[in-house]
Amino acid sequence: MDFVELLLRYLHLLGFAAVVGGWFTAWLSKRYKINTAMLYGIAAQLATGIVLYGLAGEDANHAKLGVKFLLALLLAVMIAVPWWKKRKTVAPGHFWAIGGMALVTAGVAVFWS
Repeated sequence: MDFVELLLRYLHLLGFAAVVGGWFTAWLSKRYKINTAMLYGIAAQLATGIVLYGLAGEDANHAKLGVKFLLALLLAVMIAVPWWKKRKTVAPGHFWAIGGMALVTAGVAVFWS
């Protein structure tokens, strides 16, 4: 069971890397565009996060995980809706909010004990 949990954590981190890496790629290209890396990354984060929460058991910090889930869900909506509507770009505020929320979600994971 430990291996499964470690594998899920690894995939969860890869999802974060895809979201932030996709965001940085779009930022450096000076196009505020939602890309495939961001979409698949947030999908991986949501899926693995839900399974990890289920494996956490009684010792889980429910408040922390609830905040993380809410932030990830909002982030997923902010990424998926423009993708499904096939928008070429998003508003600058929307784009910067995606990057900020991704970093805040990681901060909650790291600093909230």
